[in-house]
Amino acid sequence: MRNLRTIDVALDEMLVNLAAIVLRLSKPDVTRTPEARRALAQSVHQYAVCAAHSTDPRVHELKSELEETLRPNLRIVANNGVKVS
Repeated sequence: MRNLRTIDVALDEMLVNLAAIVLRLSKPDVTRTPEARRALAQSVHQYAVCAAHSTDPRVHELKSELEETLRPNLRIVANNGVKVS
């Protein structure tokens, strides 16, 4: 059982490191093309699949952070009919 715990902790550390890499790759200047956005979405999805099996709260927090990178940035373009920059 002790070996399983050691493996579990090592996998959690790998997931934390992987999330850091994917977060760096999620920057707008890196994901300009549709292909890059699709690759990011696939990476985030695969991370979420692996994170679902983790009990480490850091992994789940990073999963949420990664999923946020896939949501489109919304901005207000008008407020009460007045254009806002």
